[in-house]
Amino acid sequence: MIHPLTQMILTSPRNSPHESISCQPQMMAYNTRMRRSRSDRSRGRNHGDRKFSKRRSSKPEQPRDHREDGARPPPATGNYGRELRELLAGIGAPKPAPFKADPFQLEALSALEFEDVLVTAPTGSGKTWIAREEIRRLLGAGKRAWYTTPLKALTNSKYAEFSDEFGAEQVGILTGDRKENSGAPLIVGTTEIYRNQLFDGLRGGEDIRADLVVLDEAHYLADEERGHVWEEAIILSPPRIRMLLLSATIGNAREFAAWIGEVRGVNCGVVARPGDRPVPLRAAFLMPDKRLVPLLNVNGKLNSEIARMVDQQDRRSQRSYRRG
Repeated sequence: MIHPLTQMILTSPRNSPHESISCQPQMMAYNTRMRRSRSDRSRGRNHGDRKFSKRRSSKPEQPRDHREDGARPPPATGNYGRELRELLAGIGAPKPAPFKADPFQLEALSALEFEDVLVTAPTGSGKTWIAREEIRRLLGAGKRAWYTTPLKALTNSKYAEFSDEFGAEQVGILTGDRKENSGAPLIVGTTEIYRNQLFDGLRGGEDIRADLVVLDEAHYLADEERGHVWEEAIILSPPRIRMLLLSATIGNAREFAAWIGEVRGVNCGVVARPGDRPVPLRAAFLMPDKRLVPLLNVNGKLNSEIARMVDQQDRRSQRSYRRG
């Protein structure tokens, strides 16, 4: 069956110079009938099909939340808003101010003139500043230094930091997968690489080229799997090499320093920073309803709301275990 519009075009006089004019009224009439027909069918569906009318709501569609669980975070108002403001208060970069070294930093630098030094200070206190200033003094005197860390990521970070500070030509890096400018006066590397160079020096009868070695995160000596690396590095380092050990988590610093002095034959002093950490920690917990609440209350105990939630989950788990 030929469509009416197709039939109308096919039967129009092809040789007429007014073909488009003669067909235009018929096409307009046909289009008008089609629009009326579609409009009638649409009104029939809207009025006759209740399910269809319910689906087509006149209210504007609300924006969808694209989270996997569809949950939206509650508004930060009321008590929750106050708790959240207190939790996040003061977070951000501090205002620029002239640098002034802490007494423990100056004490450590003075002690490095005549002995090994173990520095114990909370994270963020400025332990790296001590190492950086001692390295600056050595490089200015034409001497060499090693800076070791337990992690490749931390090693890469320190390499970038010291390259900016002293110049890229003065700094090299040695890790399991990076070897750049290995003849530089300052080498940044993992503790394993430093230990391996000590072993290589012993086999070849050569002394390692360094006047200072910094062991960052020195508490790794207590690590069950990797602690022997720090132990061997301390024991094998020649006594002529000054040793600076940095850590935030050594509880028995005096005992540790006494052992270092015993195995190396060089006195090891301890420099500690008193007081709390300068950058306080704030622990928070993300609730199932997307609220961020303090992990501990003002008394230092677990937040009662979190404790109730954990208790409810334990009870559900016990009931499920009994039924199973």
